[in-house]
Amino acid sequence: MGALARNRKRVDECLSSNCTQASPFSPYSHISKRPRLFSSSPTTRPVFSSNRAVARVSRYPAAQLPLRRIHAPVKPEKFSSSCSGRGVYDPEQSGDVTTMGNLLQRYTNAKKEALATCKSQKGKKEVIQLDEEDGDQNRVSEDSSIEEVVDLGEDVQELETKRVRCEAQATQPSASSVASDFTTLTVNNNTCSKVESSEQMRELLALNPEDLPSYKKLIEELDRKTTPKLKQLGFEIQVNENKRALFESLRPKKKPVEEAPREPFIPLKEEEKAVVERAFSHANRRKVLVTHENSNIQITGELLQCLKPCAWLNDEVINVYLELLKEREKRDPKKFLKCHFFNTFFYKKLIGGRSGYDYKAVRRWTTQKKLGYSLIDCDKIFVPIHKEIHWCLAVINKRDQKFQYLDSLGGRDTRVMQLLARYYADEVKEKSGKDIDVSSWEFECVEDLPEQENGFDCGVFMIKYADFYSRGLDLCFHQKHMPYFRLRTAKEVLQLRAD
Repeated sequence: MGALARNRKRVDECLSSNCTQASPFSPYSHISKRPRLFSSSPTTRPVFSSNRAVARVSRYPAAQLPLRRIHAPVKPEKFSSSCSGRGVYDPEQSGDVTTMGNLLQRYTNAKKEALATCKSQKGKKEVIQLDEEDGDQNRVSEDSSIEEVVDLGEDVQELETKRVRCEAQATQPSASSVASDFTTLTVNNNTCSKVESSEQMRELLALNPEDLPSYKKLIEELDRKTTPKLKQLGFEIQVNENKRALFESLRPKKKPVEEAPREPFIPLKEEEKAVVERAFSHANRRKVLVTHENSNIQITGELLQCLKPCAWLNDEVINVYLELLKEREKRDPKKFLKCHFFNTFFYKKLIGGRSGYDYKAVRRWTTQKKLGYSLIDCDKIFVPIHKEIHWCLAVINKRDQKFQYLDSLGGRDTRVMQLLARYYADEVKEKSGKDIDVSSWEFECVEDLPEQENGFDCGVFMIKYADFYSRGLDLCFHQKHMPYFRLRTAKEVLQLRAD
């Protein structure tokens, strides 16, 4: 019993010495169940005898808990002197460790103090010295009206002095000042660049008198190397110029382009256009509009439809128009060349034999009694050539001693000219009994002529070749004139008179 009482007394003394361990049955036992061996209160300890465990523990000095530094999300206070530079809360300064409410209260007070300071200094400028190694240099003011001015000190003044000096030199039109402006100093908008003074550029560009002999030798060496090459190049240029001049002299000169005469392009009157439109109407398709007595060809409204846009010309309209060209010449022989116009069936008859040439088939086409003249007396003889779906024109040009071939698509056919040369020799011998040598005549496929730009105007081009050649004119029309030529040809066919 004595031992039990002694042990219980030891336990009571231990519990009384700590004074921090709550009873397990206490209402505050949920706060901490771990016994605290040391107390944070500054109360003095009782001294026990050395034979007790509690006495042995009490001999050691009281342990001090390390003071914790609380890193709270405190907003840095730029304008308050009560806050540290790095925005860290120090419990040693506040003297409060256990409660969080005091920390929030201090944060709220610091915020109000900063806002009050900002309002009092609104509109002012704050000068921040770069030399101060303060943590506030990375802070940004919330008030947009406060501007920060960086004090560059003597460096800015020196750079500004150089800039003014360079600007003063730039106003003088000297080469040295222009050379010195290759770099520019700019302090505005916090932009700086290196500036070279004009004196430094003069020193760089200055020529040392001791180096003059070396420069002279270098120039002489360059002249010695380049002069022979330049002479050779000049000689080659002169030779090529002479060759070009020779070729230009051998090239046949182009005839000067004459102004287009007015007569072939006289505009139609409104009455004439109305007559043509009525002839093109559907009501006159089966009606005989005109009859050419010499050729005994009747032109109906349906045959005249070939002169409407995008239509192919037929034999009847072509033959009547060629007859009208011959009658025009007879009316005014001094104004037009003496010509003969074969119809569209002549060439088919001429090449209709077994050998591809049959003069007997066309021998009676050109009798003196029938024509009233001889072909040998004509300046030009026009022969329409029909190649299945394309119209061309061949010309026996006695005036220029040529056999010509005109194709609005740029085609060439020397066989046509050879057959016409043979026919012309046979015709002269048959009608006059004379032999004519046409071997020296030129065979020409006319190149510089108006060409069609579609697939249906070849007949109009062909009859206009004959029209302009019979006038003694160059072929000075183009594709754009085809609509007008169609209306004009229809008007002349209806009037049985070519203008």
